[in-house]
Amino acid sequence: MPRDETKLLYAPTHEWVDLSEEDGIKIATMGISAFALEQLNDLVYMDLPEVGKSVAGGDEFGEVESVKAVSPLYSPIAGEIVEIHTDLPDNLEKLNDDPYDFGWIVKIKINDDAGLGSLMDHAAYKKQCAEAG
Repeated sequence: MPRDETKLLYAPTHEWVDLSEEDGIKIATMGISAFALEQLNDLVYMDLPEVGKSVAGGDEFGEVESVKAVSPLYSPIAGEIVEIHTDLPDNLEKLNDDPYDFGWIVKIKINDDAGLGSLMDHAAYKKQCAEAG
């Protein structure tokens, strides 16, 4: 079933988060919003972290490069990276077409103090994007 972008949470740095629970463990699937991808334009490279890496909210964990610029990828929450989307770097052209399903980047096992309160709902994120132009 496709992800509903209106049900996701968003970081001010344009990452989206989809929360779920697997075997009693809270998991956050994370990707880059359609708005951010539109701003980046043609992607040419993505550097992903390794499974097992611990991240804090706001930590840089990788980067994405477009023909225009290199942009860091930030973890919107704290936790441990438990899965990476290994097919993504070789299929970046699909990211613009499907940022919320195919375009997931990492799955993070959420810490108790993950920092979820700093994330925005869809309406607040859309307002931020409109103000940014």
